[in-house]
Amino acid sequence: MEKKKILIIEDDIVLQKALAEYLASENFEVKCSSDGEVGIKMAIEESPDLILLDIVLPKKDGYAVLEDVRKTESIKNVPIVLLTNLGSISDVEKALGLGATTYLVKADYKLEEVTAKVKEILKIQ
Repeated sequence: MEKKKILIIEDDIVLQKALAEYLASENFEVKCSSDGEVGIKMAIEESPDLILLDIVLPKKDGYAVLEDVRKTESIKNVPIVLLTNLGSISDVEKALGLGATTYLVKADYKLEEVTAKVKEILKIQ
């Protein structure tokens, strides 16, 4: 079976590496970006099966990335999981309104749970 490709757009390098290593160990192909502008370029070039996206990012925040991805024909249907420390209802509503697939607050989820959510969205057993 072909590996599913995950793009992680996260500026916290420690978390980015931990997520990437964990997802790779679960048989995903993982690409990473630490800023929003590069993240969008990578999303277009790589056509990932799913994007894990932080909101607070250098150059372009997660909301802007979300908007750009949803406007780009080739990747507009890619599921986007927001993984962020911003947990207010207004942040969640804004993200979902812009087309996020789901919204996870970092502090509430372990790597295993994030991976389970990714598998659920991609319909992987």
